Amino acid sequence: MGPTVLAVGAGFGAGLSLIVAIGAQNAFVLRQGIRREAVVAVVTICALSDAVLIILGVAGVGAVVAAWPAALTAVAIVGGGFLICYGLLAGRRVFRSAALEVDGGSVRSRRRAVAACLAMTWLNPHVYLDTVLLLGSVAAARGELRWMFGLGAVLASLSWFLALGFGARLLSNVFRKPLAWRIVDGFVAATMLTLGALLIARA
Repeated sequence: MGPTVLAVGAGFGAGLSLIVAIGAQNAFVLRQGIRREAVVAVVTICALSDAVLIILGVAGVGAVVAAWPAALTAVAIVGGGFLICYGLLAGRRVFRSAALEVDGGSVRSRRRAVAACLAMTWLNPHVYLDTVLLLGSVAAARGELRWMFGLGAVLASLSWFLALGFGARLLSNVFRKPLAWRIVDGFVAATMLTLGALLIARA
């Protein structure tokens, strides 16, 4: 197995280790996948955003991000406030007895989903710390093969969001029951509120 393949594999593993975790973005993608609402748009936004951030990290922008702690603090406060608001909305849905609808949603709901996905992705300071700074630092250690490492990380992100977004629809029959949907919304609410509060507290 050549060094190029090993670099891609290392990048894939490192990328998955950072992406596959319970977080605001993953919880949001899971919910959209179960609802079958704006899944293509949401998965595309998440994968492309990660690709851009990984490329920036490999290119060495991580050092610039680390040099501007005030910018990360501002992003943390805004992002934390957004997550708390979204968490409160999800918490309100827990008390509604609606079943799952799988018609793809209205144009307005798809636009809201896209806007929420963009905010959840780019207003999360951990994205810059993990994807840009951490992955960028690890990639730099690969020398000339750092771009192959970055390619592996991009492939990991794409694979994960495709599996999460489109695999979640396999659970749609289960979530036709209001109780199951309340459990998911409760999980989403708890995740968003906790992460939002932690972001603001650490800022």
